[in-house]
Amino acid sequence: MIDADVSHETLQAIELYVSELLKWNRRINLIGRGTTDDVMSRHIADSLQLFQLSGASDGTWCDLGSGGGLPGIVVGICARGTPLKVVCVESDTRKCAFLSHVSRLLSLDVRVIHQRIETVEPIGADILSARALAPLTDLLGFAFRHAGQGATCLFPKGERFDAEIDLARREWRFSLEAIPSKTSATSAILKIRDIARVEPS
Repeated sequence: MIDADVSHETLQAIELYVSELLKWNRRINLIGRGTTDDVMSRHIADSLQLFQLSGASDGTWCDLGSGGGLPGIVVGICARGTPLKVVCVESDTRKCAFLSHVSRLLSLDVRVIHQRIETVEPIGADILSARALAPLTDLLGFAFRHAGQGATCLFPKGERFDAEIDLARREWRFSLEAIPSKTSATSAILKIRDIARVEPS
């Protein structure tokens, strides 16, 4: 089960999404095969905490390297009935097919962009997310390209997040709040704003 305050309608949509995720996962690698038994307590709960931390109800949410839609599709489900627009950027053709399929199935306001993150025209997003995509230094480069003015980034990171932050600060300046993850005692959600390149000395 998930430890989150969601409506019955939202939970039903999430359950349908998970059903499709597991069905497609037999053919294409959307989530690790070893995590299929705890999708709700691991993947879904992890995505829900990002949405809840964002406090977003309008604007544009850009999920970078969406893969199987975690958190992009979950955000789209939670955002139904609000002005919040969700954009999922994914370079893999089969994963894009899945994202488009579940978006249609669940009548979500989700735009799927089948392209590499670094070649997509700047999106100007208000919220950016990326889960299990790349080291923080690279994520900040992606975010710098696609963030709008005043944007917030939400990046879940594992137990070595401190080391990633130290490395990233060699190339980037940013404001940071490391929020303990609800799904892993050693992990954190990095809430980042005001990204700028470090100028050579």
